[in-house]
Amino acid sequence: MSVHEEGPNYIWQDREIRFDAKVGLLNPRKGEVQIDSINSVEDTKGNNGERGSLLVTNLRIIWVSHANSNVNLSIGLSTVLTANIRKAKSKLRGQTQALCVLARFNSKFEFIFTSLVKNSPRLFTTIQAVMRAYETSKLYRDVKLRGSIISNGELIMLPQEQVYSRVDGVWNLSSDQGNLGVFYFTNVRIVWHADLASNFNITLPYMQVKTLRLRDSKFGKALVLETYSRGGGYILGFRMDPLTRLEEVFRELTKLYALFSTNPNFGVDFVLEAETPSLQQLMQPRIEEDAEIIEDQQDTHAVAAYYAEAADDDGQAEREGGTGAGAGVEGAGGVGFDPRLGLAVEAMAEGITTMQLWSVMV
Repeated sequence: MSVHEEGPNYIWQDREIRFDAKVGLLNPRKGEVQIDSINSVEDTKGNNGERGSLLVTNLRIIWVSHANSNVNLSIGLSTVLTANIRKAKSKLRGQTQALCVLARFNSKFEFIFTSLVKNSPRLFTTIQAVMRAYETSKLYRDVKLRGSIISNGELIMLPQEQVYSRVDGVWNLSSDQGNLGVFYFTNVRIVWHADLASNFNITLPYMQVKTLRLRDSKFGKALVLETYSRGGGYILGFRMDPLTRLEEVFRELTKLYALFSTNPNFGVDFVLEAETPSLQQLMQPRIEEDAEIIEDQQDTHAVAAYYAEAADDDGQAEREGGTGAGAGVEGAGGVGFDPRLGLAVEAMAEGITTMQLWSVMV
């Protein structure tokens, strides 16, 4: 017995980065909600000088060129590492403040977006606020083992979560002897915890369920849940007595899964504020990095323009001279000869000399 085949309901929108995707893939999927749409935004890193629209949803950031909708970006929120404000050189606005998004999907990518609407901080405020909402709602979307999800024998509820059923006397078949515990079925996830140790538990969002079926095991008929590989690739077995009760639980779980698939809730609860802080207020606590985006004169693949500069484990960019996607960053000019010291030294940032640094040290 199986609810569905090999993952037709797999949700990739928040887990992947796609370049120049088919326009149909940019349409919102079930449960995806458009939070904001910002017109006149330049993709400064990959399409400098080209106007487009930026859409922010509860799952991803989408940029689409005004001139050609086949030129586009889809950046899943789960892939985003940082979203900071820095200076960049735009063909359309010159030296200006831009949003720099660093993301990882197989490789590390950098995206720089410049708002062409003067004195409008929405580009910065919306994306940073949505990212915070996404990061604080991971239990809606991610499998978690041994988490702090039980308090005084009761499930700690998520916002907008409703418990539909509590089922006692459920054996987890992860060990030879099994562990007796409790099932919770809610509108967004399945939770199991052991009776004797509530910290031995699992919370499994419906969106990570790849297959749900009944099958034979060495313990008899069991309920088997399999997660997607990006959800850990777990195969979890549970059983309960009598068999008729197990079948009833399976039918209920099948219905709840189908209900979620029809109208999924991804947990990102965000409402645009009527008033946003000024750009000066937004920039006050931040340390800016100066960056100049250099147009690549060679005809390269669309993806290549977005590769981020190589970084070490501390996230510090390797200081290499003028090659790769990160070329043009001030202070990354390589090694040069300093006649005052008679030594080869790392290039200084603009306006700084080795003598100035020496006087500070002395």
